[in-house]
Amino acid sequence: MDSIYVWRQYASQSLKSQMEYRRSFLLQALGQILIIGSEFAGVWSLFHRFGNIKGWNLGEASVFYGMISIGFALSQMITGGFEKAGQLIRTGELDRILLRPRSTVLQLLGLEFSLRRTGRLLVGGAVLFYGLWLLRWEPSFLKITVALWAITGSMALFCGLMMIQAGVSIWTIESLELMNTLTYGGQETGRYPVSIYSAPFRFFFTYIIPLAAVNYYPVLLILDKADPGGSAALTGYVSPIAGVLFLGGALMFWRFALRFYRSAGG
Repeated sequence: MDSIYVWRQYASQSLKSQMEYRRSFLLQALGQILIIGSEFAGVWSLFHRFGNIKGWNLGEASVFYGMISIGFALSQMITGGFEKAGQLIRTGELDRILLRPRSTVLQLLGLEFSLRRTGRLLVGGAVLFYGLWLLRWEPSFLKITVALWAITGSMALFCGLMMIQAGVSIWTIESLELMNTLTYGGQETGRYPVSIYSAPFRFFFTYIIPLAAVNYYPVLLILDKADPGGSAALTGYVSPIAGVLFLGGALMFWRFALRFYRSAGG
């Protein structure tokens, strides 16, 4: 409970500093809405032109798009400190964080609670509801629970990727572009059903980076749709735990990487 209180204090200070410049915040949020909205317009145009892609229609694709966008936006809101790890290392700010009698994870999670990501969050929510409306989806308590569980899993997965990126920065100083292909690129991949990709691609994003586990299988369950790949219908109930386990592994990697950090002062 003490850790939660401390994180709340960190996040509160971050929010206050951002709200000092409200026009800047509103413009950044609006910019994200326009950018992410234009990206979905491209998806809409694709399905409007071809009708469906390998048996998937616009409504179903919109649900995939919305679910993964929400999880990614939530992860970005709370892992701003890890995303800035390269900058903290170059400027020596990480030294100050390490000297404080608090967990580095706790401090980095509270360092920057990024409100500007609300633009992505709002667009993701709007696209999700649009897709469900197109499908004439009939909600139930179980399906809503699975949806929330899937969003939690995807948020944990992307938080883990941000932490791994921060850990790698200890050796490379700069964040590797390769990691951006897994974070931002992973989000792009998750916007479509994984079954449309080639077998090696499906394997990588199911068993190495468990994107399919946190988004694809739960969405199949929510939409009462059979997996073209033949997975068990109940897979979506348990598969999002892969995101939580991935986050646990990323935390261990971050602590391992810190052992190799060399202070800016020598």
